Amino acid sequence: MSTTPSGSAEGVMGASTKNRGHWSSRLAFILAATGSAVGLGNIWKFPYITGENGGGAFVLVYLVCIAAIGIPIMMAEVMIGRRGEHSPVNSLRQITRLDGLSRAWPIVGAVGVLAAFLILSFYSVIGGWAVSYVGTAATGQLAGKDADAIGAIFSGLVGDPGTLLLWHTVFMALVMVVVARGVSAGLEKAVSILMPALFVLLLVVVGYAMTSGHFSDAVAFLFEPDFSKLTTKGVLIALGHAFFTLSLGMAVMMAYGSYLPKGVSIARTSITVSIIDTVVALLAGLAIFPIVFANGLEPGAGPGLIFQTLPFAFGQMPMGSFFGTLFFILLIFAAWTSGISLLEPLVEWLEEQKGMNRIVSTLGAGIACWALGIASILSLNLWSDIHPLGMFAMFEGKTIFDLLDFLTANILLPLGGLLVAVFTGWFMSRQALENELNLPAAGFNLWYNTIRFLTPVAVAIVFIYNLV
Repeated sequence: MSTTPSGSAEGVMGASTKNRGHWSSRLAFILAATGSAVGLGNIWKFPYITGENGGGAFVLVYLVCIAAIGIPIMMAEVMIGRRGEHSPVNSLRQITRLDGLSRAWPIVGAVGVLAAFLILSFYSVIGGWAVSYVGTAATGQLAGKDADAIGAIFSGLVGDPGTLLLWHTVFMALVMVVVARGVSAGLEKAVSILMPALFVLLLVVVGYAMTSGHFSDAVAFLFEPDFSKLTTKGVLIALGHAFFTLSLGMAVMMAYGSYLPKGVSIARTSITVSIIDTVVALLAGLAIFPIVFANGLEPGAGPGLIFQTLPFAFGQMPMGSFFGTLFFILLIFAAWTSGISLLEPLVEWLEEQKGMNRIVSTLGAGIACWALGIASILSLNLWSDIHPLGMFAMFEGKTIFDLLDFLTANILLPLGGLLVAVFTGWFMSRQALENELNLPAAGFNLWYNTIRFLTPVAVAIVFIYNLV
């Protein structure tokens, strides 16, 4: 781990940054950022929303949105982190001080840190489902079961608060162990093992799917656009998912960017991370849809695709228990690397702001997140009839779990992304942007005009659509 100064020697609070940890290489940052981006959104959400919105045409729109909205905001967030060299809140405080801007701007970092904290609280619960399903698949409990029996397994899991608490605790412990070890021994070492393993597992499952006899159907479904199946709602969903799948608006890329050495190209790394993240999502589709088609199931099965539809398919196929187990291990790895990144912004802030050491700050943040997750667990069973904000039409019928999901995905994340675009495009010093991004004039102008005009409008549309 490099400890060479990578910016001004004095940080935002007047503390020296010369001994601040950094990623050891560009590859280390790419693996970490990709690990954050590749998560349940790729393996769980992307396949089912693609199925619900007609396949190829939706995928094409999604790819355009990644290029036009996702990459520019990722570059902006990484750049803020690297220029500030602190936690998201303090990086923004540092930049506003250097550029003589309003002291209100650090709230952008606070919105992201809050979003990451809230997301991890219920994300850990879903990660716990994946941990549970490894045992379920490995012990042959899926083999030969009909759809009702598979549904009963999932219903039994979410209806048992004690079991959910156990797996939620296991998942949060896995996340905390890595984060507590710091940048080099923790984050970097974990992703250097988990990400290659994730890719290998994904390719193995894709290879298995190729034997189903319906691989060509899956390829056609994903890559042959039929625009008659694409609706306005589908376009907006693609726009929103392109934004969320890259871990934008939740301060993660600012936190990871704060450890990025000055000599590394922000543009090249952001583009690389976005490409890898997209490839993983498409591979997930190629792994899942052949199995779905082979069993005569619906590709638009919704959120139950991974935990109900796919387990049924594995239960009907040769060696289904083995490959089902591999699939859920893959799902754990994807959720784990994302969980690590979601905890990091708050831990980094506690280290700086409260003077806590790494282990204490991780324990504090992790236990608080775990405790909030208990409310999500109970909302799936004992508290299922409790709707905290049900008096408002927007939140009618939403449990605590649903409410946390809605508030983060539909309000905090797009709000954070919109503020990042406005801050970098309209308020930060253009000279500072040029120095940090170090792009040719044509490349910089393309990014600058995109982040000033196209990106804010697109994110605002998603924001307003989700609220209305």
